[in-house]
Order: sequence, then structure tokens, then C-alpha cells
Amino acid sequence: MEALRASSFPSFHPPPISTKLARTISEKPYFHIPSIQQITTTPLSKIHSKKANFKVFTAISPTAAPSSTEEESSSPDQEIDSENNEEKFDWYANWYPVVPMCDLDKRRPHGKKVMGMDIVIWWDRNEDAWKVFDDSCPHRLAPLSEGRIDQWGRLQCVYHGWCFGGAGDCKLIPQAPRDGPPIHTSKKACVAVYPTCVQNGILWFWPNSDPQYKDILSKKKPHYIPELDDPTYTNSMIARDIPYGYEILIENLMDPAHVPYAHYGIMSAGKTPESLKADREGGRPLEINIQKVDINGFTAKQVFGDNYFIPPCLYYGFFSPVSPIPPQKRALLIFYCVPVSPGNSRLIFVSPRNFAVWIERIFPRWIFHIGQNLILDSDLYLLHVEERKLMEVGSINWQKSCFVPTKADALVVAFRRWLNKYGGTKVDWGTKFTGLLPPTPHREQLFDRYWSHTVNCSSCSVAHKRLNVLEIALQVFSVFAVGIVAAAKQGVISVAARYALFSAAVLCFVASKWLSHFIYKTFRYHDYDHAFR
Repeated sequence: MEALRASSFPSFHPPPISTKLARTISEKPYFHIPSIQQITTTPLSKIHSKKANFKVFTAISPTAAPSSTEEESSSPDQEIDSENNEEKFDWYANWYPVVPMCDLDKRRPHGKKVMGMDIVIWWDRNEDAWKVFDDSCPHRLAPLSEGRIDQWGRLQCVYHGWCFGGAGDCKLIPQAPRDGPPIHTSKKACVAVYPTCVQNGILWFWPNSDPQYKDILSKKKPHYIPELDDPTYTNSMIARDIPYGYEILIENLMDPAHVPYAHYGIMSAGKTPESLKADREGGRPLEINIQKVDINGFTAKQVFGDNYFIPPCLYYGFFSPVSPIPPQKRALLIFYCVPVSPGNSRLIFVSPRNFAVWIERIFPRWIFHIGQNLILDSDLYLLHVEERKLMEVGSINWQKSCFVPTKADALVVAFRRWLNKYGGTKVDWGTKFTGLLPPTPHREQLFDRYWSHTVNCSSCSVAHKRLNVLEIALQVFSVFAVGIVAAAKQGVISVAARYALFSAAVLCFVASKWLSHFIYKTFRYHDYDHAFR
């Protein structure tokens, strides 16, 4: 079981830190973390701007005087007003991860939403490449993601049968006269095509269909993580749609202090020494220092290693589990946080490691997704409600509304400062949304796993179908066995055989009921109650 836990969300907790022993700990770190290569950026990703008037900062330590907070942290309003000359982050001039390649089916189109844009992903066998189109047929705006790939490898809209090639050009309008003008060649009959690429086992797209970006990949590439392509590392991924926004998702992943509380009993936070232990869950002071914040993100130093935020989507870092693992063994936590729409986001998570690799060679992905989905569920409602409260006060007033006095909040504070200073205080949705959040659905819909994950996951969807078949088979056998016992005349089968068949029928019926409950909680809906943890 310990080996299985290694493939779930590992603990992102550093070792306990005493403010009195900070100097000693820095000399002899509790974890051994190999050095990480410096983040490099491509020419386009490096934006030249005036030197930011932004010093290295952390949230104050528990022993710091209140006055130090006032001196070190300025309000977001002042920060934005004083930095009008700074370059601003362009949300539409970056690559966005869409979906893990392992969850794509070449036989059908897939619909997704990224940055408020509805897109359709499909495999063009004529060009041997994945294509990303605007998910709207130019005829009557029907979603192309509900269509099919026809026998000639074209994307077909199933509303009226219009067909499109890999360049977005219309190949066929069935209703047009064969001897009439070639109206299918009109520019109005074309579909917008977005630049795409495959990197690190993920399909990426550039959210601008202007022809000038056709060759953008040669000028700017998504951030590359070599461990994801290293065969000596595991690379099992999970993707799930989340019912709260991009900003809240990233904040939560950057917050190690919530792990022993929000995920109590399902994630290990490491043993806390008695001298630092304040409660059952084991919360403790954390040492987090932000070393650089600019338009290209920031770096955070923790005792167990460096973490990196590469806007707009990537947050990752190395870590060492609390166990006797040789220094040459390494693991990473990699989070791709995708803006979907106001109040909705998508998480693509992978934790590559070069030890205990055999586990993921034996067990299917859906086994690990059970625990990973439970972790996501455990703080889902908290974050959904938190987002609505922040919406009431406004994102610009985040620092005024939230009291963040300790260094444990340094990463969250850094992200909010980056967002306020460079990102325009929130995701730029353009004119697609009013800025209001969708209404809170009933609890079963909020915690839904089927539409947010199962149907989109190639492993979980197959497991769901097969386990449903097994459940029906158990019920059929149970009824069949009882029928034989009831129909057989006395003396035809022995008393022992009767008891055996009846017992098997009961066991199969009980097993089918248990399996039905397991399927529902694993693939459809699993509520979470913190009070009895």
C-alpha cells in the first residue's frame, strides 16, 4: 500500500521548521534535493521592460513584529498604480495545455473549453496530425465536437453534413448543386484553425487563429520538462475539470499549509516533532522565500527544493518523500492549471519519479485516480465558496480582505502580486463573459466525477464500463443460481449442491451491491464530510 500511495498526490510539505533553528536547518537540510536547471525562456517569452521596483519578499514570520508587515507589503492598488509603465502579461500570446495525449481517441472529435473559447480536437489522418478548430460550424454554428470523422478522414458536422479538411477549408456542402458554383470554397465556409503542438505527452494550442501565428512554434514553445519524456521516470497523468476558477486553483496548489487539515487522513504531512506539534493534524511553521517575481513568473525556495511558477499555467518543483530513498532518486510535482471560464478551471497533474516505477507498469491509471480524485474533492467545496466571497470584495482587494501573516502564505501572496502587477488582477476573458460567477449547483453536481473526469479519461471510462458489466453479470448469476435451486426437483441435485448454489447466489448478490456502491463513489459522486475525519 505504501508503494501505491507513492503514485497519488504526494505530500508537498517541507519538514518542520523552528524559527530558533532556522540557521541550523539551512546548513543541514532535512531533505536531499538535487539542484534543478535554471528556467530558460525562448526569445518571445522574455519581455524586456523597465526594472521592476519589486524587492524579494516573503510573508512575515510568526515572530515578526506587526510593523514589518506594513513596511514590506504594499497594497495592490498602490502597486498597480506605480507600475503603469510595466509590460503586461498577454493572456492570448501563450501556449495552453488542453488534454493529455493518453486521453485522446483518434476515432472521434473531442470538445474542450480553454480561455472561454470552445474548441474541437480531432485527428487528421491525411496530415497525420492533431488539429484544433473553433468548435462551431460556419453554417448554423452547430458544435463540430458532436460530429464524426468521415470515411475520407474529414471532420463532419452531423447537423447538415458539411465536411472540413485539416486546414479548416470546407470540402463538401451536400446541399449545394453538383453542377453549380463551388460555394464550399468561400472563406465564409471555413473554420478557424489554431496552432497546435504535442509536448511532454500533452496537446497544446495557441489561442489565436490569425495566420501570422501559423509558425509560432518555431519562435516560442511551451515550457519543456525533460523528466516527462524520460523513460526512467513514471508519467501517469490525470485531468479533471474543477468547479472553481484558475486563480483559486493555483493558489491552492501553492499552499502547502492546508494539506494536513483539508486533506487529513488521505495525504501524509510527515511526522511533526512534539516540540512543534500544536494539534492532531500536525500543522507547523513553514519557511518559504520568494526570490524573484517578474512577468515570466517567480521562483520559490523551500527547505526541500525550489518551486517554479511559469505563467500562465505551469507550477512545478522537485521534492523528496519522507522515507529512506537514495539521493539519486528524484520526484517532481507538476501542475498545469488551465483557465476554462469564470468559476471553472482544469487541472492536469503528473508526478514523475525515477523510483518504484514498476507500480505504474502493473496497475492501470484508474487505480491511482481514485485517491487523486478524493484529494481534489476534499477541499473542493471550501474553494468553491471562497471564490464567491472573494468575488464580492473584488480581486484587487484580495490582500485587504485576507490576513496572511506567516511565511506559509508566501507563495500565495507572490502569485497575487504577480496577478495584480502583470496579469490585470484576473484572467483576461475579453468580451466573452460579464465577470459574474455561475450559480452554485446542488452538491451532487458540484462533486460530480463522471462529467468532470470519468468520461474524458481513457482509463476510468473503460474501467467504469467493465465494472458495470461485472455488476450485471453477478446479478444475472445470482438470479440464475436461485432459479436452478428452486426449479430443480428433489433428488436431482444433492443437498450440498443446493446449499452451494444458494450460498453462491447470495454472495454474488451482495458482491454486486457492493460493486454498485464502489462504482458510484469512484466514478460518479463522492461527497466529503470533514467533521468526522
